[in-house]
Formats: sequence, structure tokens, C-alpha cells
Amino acid sequence: MGRRRERPYHHGDLRAALLGAAIELIASVGPRGFTLRGVARRAGVSHNAPYRHFRDKDELLAAVAAQGFRELTRAMLDAAASQRTALDRLQRSGLAYVVFALRRPEHFAIMFDTPFPTADYPEGAEAGKEAFETLVRFIEACQQDGSLPPGDTLRRALVAWALVHGIAKLAVAKRLPFQSTAAVLQFAESAIGGSLPALSWTAHRGHEDGEGTRS
Repeated sequence: MGRRRERPYHHGDLRAALLGAAIELIASVGPRGFTLRGVARRAGVSHNAPYRHFRDKDELLAAVAAQGFRELTRAMLDAAASQRTALDRLQRSGLAYVVFALRRPEHFAIMFDTPFPTADYPEGAEAGKEAFETLVRFIEACQQDGSLPPGDTLRRALVAWALVHGIAKLAVAKRLPFQSTAAVLQFAESAIGGSLPALSWTAHRGHEDGEGTRS
């Protein structure tokens, strides 16, 4: 009998293979059942192979989160690009957020439900910051053209984010009373459009852009 062949360290682009295997494993067992050995098994490589790119499972999860945040940022920008007004661009970027969550539920779970320490794994934190700053720029554009009042830019961005994130979480968890993705997105579009008055308060002096508490 021949000697059993060891699984290779390399799998073409090993890092990409590990990321793909991680997403498949998360879809199968969820974040809590996630292990580097399980990822290696799915990728068809040695159980030591992941350590060539990731020092532990949190670093791999942070890389998955970063991949998701970068795709989310692109989705928001792409959805907004064809719109004529700043307000339309803001609304379409919000809808793109919900579409992304439905299209990439495994990424979405890792991006927001896995508490990897961001100071130790900055890749995910930086990509998440870029996604949020994209939203802030959409809010700023609306303020610049008069669609939204000036001031309180950060709070307005947080309100907008809270709305679309809540819809996205409910949609991914299938807690909304709709039977199709089209119906979910129709609801999301209506809710986003109806939320605009919540972004239109007048800023208070001394409480702009994250300073103090708005009364």
C-alpha cells in the first residue's frame, strides 16, 4: 500500500480559498461553530495551512468582515452613481445596504455579530470605517445642496444607518411579514423614503457633529 498523501499547504490562491471556505463554513455552522480546522478541511488543505495567512480564527473573521465592508461600500456607490440628486443617491445607497445584506448574509453576520477586537485586527475596522464614511459623505452632499439642514452630520448618518441596518437585520432573519425579496425591498424603499423627515431636524448650537446630547 502507498503512503497516504498529506493535504497540501497551497491551494492556488490559498488566501482566497480560505476566505471562500470560511464563508461556506459560516453558512453551514454559523459563527459560533467556526474553526480554522473546519476551514482547512473545506478548503482541502492541511490544518496548518491557514496559519500561513492568519494567526488565528479572529484574524480570518476580520478578513471576511473587511471583504464584506468593501463590497458594501462598492454596492452603495454603484447604486448611487446613476441618481441625479444627492437625496436620491442617499436613498439608493440605503436600499443597496439592504440588498447587500440579503445577498451576503454570511458576510453580514461576521461584519456585525462577531466581536473580534478591532485594535488587534485593523483590516476589518478600517473597511468598516470606510463604509460608514461613505454614508457620511452622502449626508454631507444632501446638506450642501439644501436637501437636509446643515449641522449634526454624524447624528444624521447614524439615524440613517440605524434605519437601514434594522431593516436589513430583520430581513436576513426573515422576521418581516413578506414572502419575497421583491416585497422586502419594496418595503425597504418605502421606509427609507418615509424616514427623510427624521433626518431633517434643525441642529442645535453646541451640539453639532457628535458634540453633546441633542435635546
